[in-house]
Amino acid sequence: MPRPPQRAVRQEHTHKTDPAEVLLSTWQRLDEEAFTVTAHWARDHPFYTDGTRYDPMLFAESVRQSIPLISHVGYAVPLGHHLIWRYFTFEVVPEAMRSAAQDTTVEMRIHCRNVVRRAGSLSALTLHVTAVREGRLLGTATARFSSHSPAVYRRLRGGTPDAHDTLSMVDTPPAGLPAARIGRNCAADAVLADADTTWLLRCDSSHPIYFDHAVDHAPGMLLLEAARQAALASSPSPANYPFRFESAFLRYVELTQECEVTAVPPEAGAAGHFHVTATQNGHTAFSSTVTTL
Repeated sequence: MPRPPQRAVRQEHTHKTDPAEVLLSTWQRLDEEAFTVTAHWARDHPFYTDGTRYDPMLFAESVRQSIPLISHVGYAVPLGHHLIWRYFTFEVVPEAMRSAAQDTTVEMRIHCRNVVRRAGSLSALTLHVTAVREGRLLGTATARFSSHSPAVYRRLRGGTPDAHDTLSMVDTPPAGLPAARIGRNCAADAVLADADTTWLLRCDSSHPIYFDHAVDHAPGMLLLEAARQAALASSPSPANYPFRFESAFLRYVELTQECEVTAVPPEAGAAGHFHVTATQNGHTAFSSTVTTL
């Protein structure tokens, strides 16, 4: 039996506004719940590589773009539906994340499990991802998310203004942590700001990566980046490399309210597990355990 054809990824299926930030190139359906997706990683992307090694957020974003892709092409989720993360665990092999002289192609082998449908439409599923680069394991990921029509999403969000109105009310962000302290090359990439005893989530709605399109709450990738930066800022060595994230998305993080971020570093001599939480209005909205080398 011939293999199903590979198809080009359509930009709108990745939920990215800037075509230059679309990482996925092709997809192929293998059976009812199995797919392969290829990602193209530029060797010199200013945000995702330092010239020596790719950032783990590049793998996370590749998986993130696969979530809407598989939803649309595999489960007929209409454009305009909202995909909400429940948990997202991913791990990369640090040696496999080294950059090369040429751009890199990554193959992601995706299996969908625990599929829930309501009234014939996708309600939720879990994505299991195994990524391979040049025949070597690059990383793995598991993500659980739910799908909501615009009408259902509006009910879930209550009286929250729409995305464009919300962004118009976001305050100018305070100064962020120094770039060198959080493993970034540019001060504008800081998503944490110093506070009295903790950090504040810094939401710069003009940032081209974190806020590629209008949203009415803090994007999941912004919170993952906050966990990454909190772990590095708490580490005695800024050269540490975060390679595993176990994250839970418990509440929407509102962009117009303060959100405190804390990190509990490992005990002396223990493995590098940093426990990061984001708290808003007295409730834990997001938690992540970040493991570093």
